Amino acid sequence: MAYHLPGWASASLVGGSYLSYCGAVWRAHRQAQQQADAAASGNADTLIAVASQTGFAATLAEKTSALLQEAGITHQCVTLNQLSAERLAGVRRLFCIVSTTGEGDAPDNASRFCRDLLPQRLALPDLSFAVLALGDRHYQQFCAFGHQLAHWLDHCGAHRLSDLIEVDNGDDAALRHWQQELGRISGYTLSADWSAPDYADWILTERRLLNPGSVGAPAYHLILRPAQGNGDWQAGDIAEIRPQRPGQSDDQTLPHREYSVSSVAADGQLELLVRQLRKDDGSLGLGSGWLTEYAAIGQTIGLRIRRNPQFHTPDCKGLILIGNGSGLAGLRSHLKQRERDGRHQNWLIFGERQRATDFFHQDEILHWQDHGHLSRLDLCFSRDQASRRYVQHALAEQADMLRQWIDDGAAILVCGSLQGMGEDVHQTLLSILGETLLDALSDSGRYRRDVY
Repeated sequence: MAYHLPGWASASLVGGSYLSYCGAVWRAHRQAQQQADAAASGNADTLIAVASQTGFAATLAEKTSALLQEAGITHQCVTLNQLSAERLAGVRRLFCIVSTTGEGDAPDNASRFCRDLLPQRLALPDLSFAVLALGDRHYQQFCAFGHQLAHWLDHCGAHRLSDLIEVDNGDDAALRHWQQELGRISGYTLSADWSAPDYADWILTERRLLNPGSVGAPAYHLILRPAQGNGDWQAGDIAEIRPQRPGQSDDQTLPHREYSVSSVAADGQLELLVRQLRKDDGSLGLGSGWLTEYAAIGQTIGLRIRRNPQFHTPDCKGLILIGNGSGLAGLRSHLKQRERDGRHQNWLIFGERQRATDFFHQDEILHWQDHGHLSRLDLCFSRDQASRRYVQHALAEQADMLRQWIDDGAAILVCGSLQGMGEDVHQTLLSILGETLLDALSDSGRYRRDVY
């Protein structure tokens, strides 16, 4: 039987729809006007700076601009050649999308920037930045200009919103990572993926609370197995999860969520360490809520692996692993891989709140220490003493040992929160090792970070 709305209800719905439409048009017009005003005045405090030779970087700048516009962030797109010292001094956020041409050269529309600004050491303490570096791994100087630009901004006192992201020949996975970082930085995390989803089916087989009684948010150890075949990944890679809303069927339009893989493929299972995120309104985060609360054991989870070569295990004699909180996940996969490879010169520096409740994977870590897989273990539980002690403090206390390990060829891996831990560890490393050596370690792959 058909159901007909009364006339007044139909009129109300039509009127409401019209008002909603008018509101949307007004908001779009207002946002476009703000963008135009910012472009005309040159006073936007958020810039997208592009250095493009073939046009691909410019295309990605358009996608980046669209996402920031969806987030309601007034911004302006410029080429690197349009930047000046005065303009940079008035910018608060800078998103750089830059190509490398040939063997480490900058594109033509960055030539004046390289000539006039790169030789200077500007004072940019109020600037925060992120760099998307495009290149081709067939060239020896892969993404060299992007790294040069990031180092220059570091040395000018600017702060990283995200670690540099390398893109090899338009790699979709790296571009998804850039989109994910843009969502995190802007606070707008509902933008649909730029590339079509290609998830495989995985089965959630185990979920265990790691920190009962903690003053921090619940953290869970999750185990997933592929529904068919075997999964393939390396230590340092990322699991991209397709979330679902509770009580609803699959939505391909929902954006993915990223988590560091905490195991190696030889384990036969993919393991995660996921901290539950709760929003201001009390609701659970889209990804963490799905994995830690709503998905049932035995349920199918959409998952794809994102290769993360910038955080793969370096080929080195010694390895220094530094992280906090759920960042232990990424470090744990490297320790498991090093154990399989018979490489036992490893130094773990890990921080959390309280040892009694927040020592994730305690039995495993202490086993590694007792059996010589960890040459050194420094634990920093910030709330177990009157004065807060964090991983950067342990690092500073062991400055001489750090220099010795580096002199002997060790590499450094950092995993965990960018704000706070990541920045403080970086500054501590700078004070101990100096800019020249730390840049050299970064360029040679002996200083790698997965911070978020």
